[in-house]
Amino acid sequence: MKHAQASVTLVFVLASMKHDLFIKKIEGDDWPQLRQRILDADIFILGSPVWLGHHSSVCQRVLERLDAFLDETDDQGRLVSYGCVAGVVAVGNEDGAHHIIAELFQGLNDVGFTIPANASTYWVGEAMQSTDFKDLKQTPEVVQTATAGLTRNCVHLATLLKQAPYPNQDN
Repeated sequence: MKHAQASVTLVFVLASMKHDLFIKKIEGDDWPQLRQRILDADIFILGSPVWLGHHSSVCQRVLERLDAFLDETDDQGRLVSYGCVAGVVAVGNEDGAHHIIAELFQGLNDVGFTIPANASTYWVGEAMQSTDFKDLKQTPEVVQTATAGLTRNCVHLATLLKQAPYPNQDN
């Protein structure tokens, strides 16, 4: 089955210490700009480093700020994030990627994002070693394959949702 191609936009947020995200909006808060970029995109990829087997505290703050979407709807009663596809990336040098992906998928779905099949990719090095992903000479083939699948499935689902949005939720 072939579908007409539609243009889709992507925003990638690596939830790291480079973002100043506060509990509430104050001067210097990066959230208003990140929020708008997320809402303007068709695909939102949330990435987190692995910290002690869990996503980062900054990533948790992103989820907490996304929680406000539960109170925001469009003119058809849909959450403002309906129609936006989400995927997850986890990177670290210890175990925890599957746990992070599960936690983030559930949180993103709770606030209205649509999660396609195999919408995650990760790399974890050996535990208690010093090799970081950025230090690899080449991205492992299995990571390249997973990332290509994430990309392909996110674009496919985002294209379908643009052509056939979710129904009115007011009924």
